[in-house]
Amino acid sequence: MRLPTWFAEKVEPTSPENELRVSTIELFFDLVFVFTVTQLTTLVVGDFTERAPGAHHFTGQGAVQTLLIFGVLWWMYAGYAWLTNAVPPERPARRVLILCGMAGFLIMALAVPSAFDGGGVTFAIGYLVIVLVHGGLYLQASSAVFRLLPFNLGATALIFGAAFASAPWNYVLWAAALVLVWTSPYFIGQRGFALHPAHIVERHGLLVIIVLGESIVAIGIGASGAHPSAGLVIAALLGLALTAALWWVYFGGDEEAPMRSLLGMEVVRRTRHILGAYFYAHVPLLLGVVATAAGIKKAIGHDHLDLGPAVALAAGVALFIAGNVWFRRLLGLGRGPARPLAALLAAASFPIGLWSSTAHLGALVALLVVTLFAERSL
Repeated sequence: MRLPTWFAEKVEPTSPENELRVSTIELFFDLVFVFTVTQLTTLVVGDFTERAPGAHHFTGQGAVQTLLIFGVLWWMYAGYAWLTNAVPPERPARRVLILCGMAGFLIMALAVPSAFDGGGVTFAIGYLVIVLVHGGLYLQASSAVFRLLPFNLGATALIFGAAFASAPWNYVLWAAALVLVWTSPYFIGQRGFALHPAHIVERHGLLVIIVLGESIVAIGIGASGAHPSAGLVIAALLGLALTAALWWVYFGGDEEAPMRSLLGMEVVRRTRHILGAYFYAHVPLLLGVVATAAGIKKAIGHDHLDLGPAVALAAGVALFIAGNVWFRRLLGLGRGPARPLAALLAAASFPIGLWSSTAHLGALVALLVVTLFAERSL
């Protein structure tokens, strides 16, 4: 059977140093991915609400499910970022396939709340769609994807299996799927995956901005239905200031430094550092935003926080800073003690929320501002 011309034609290799900008369809794709992040925030918030009598659950269930679901979702999101880096979605047929990948992510996002409770098959079907579209498109640029595809299909099979298993075996199968894909780079290597640094840096930076918008949405949800009193306005402004401070932690200073650092590396070493900095190190960054948004949602309109939301708010900021420290060190962009210390102090700040939610938001904002001043990033 003869393959269609649009598929059979190989993508002409270009130098990774050549400029490649993020396309509008990639930003469109990211909006669907961020919807899944919104769904994950809902799972975390579920840990703070009372369950129906007799419902099977355990302490921290939402957080565990969030970690497992995000882990496999983030792996394939990164796969699509690498895909559009190697196969720019310029042809209409490629764009249609990217839209098919978006449909797969949407199916999974809709299944996130019930992925461990009846919706596992739907989630697995969505995952199979994005794996097949990703593998098929990547073949136009590199046969190296053949080394990766068995791992992605294996993880899909494990997620399908989890849909038919009861607790705790469904959690075991999800964890196995996560371990399988996250460790695959150590078995397949990084040769054959030449990447354009400017595109990777820009794509992930834009994603971080969009995900940070989830914290802004959380302010609106938390304030929904409440009278706009002075206390509510102050808490909302502090929530906005906290989100802005997190943005400054990530983007403040020399925004071109990550790209210059990557361009100075040999190609395979560059790919390895992109994997470390923009995949692994971004895991705590993005999970930190999810936890922070869940904490902000509960902080707005409440005088004080219960233990769960207070820990989520503190841990979210700490995770974000820790991920940023890891990211910067992998790229050789700073090794000072200010940010690691700030991460520890943020993690220890949860008792403030038990006393006053507004004070907790204010303390975290002050901590980040002092940290940035200490580094002369402001």
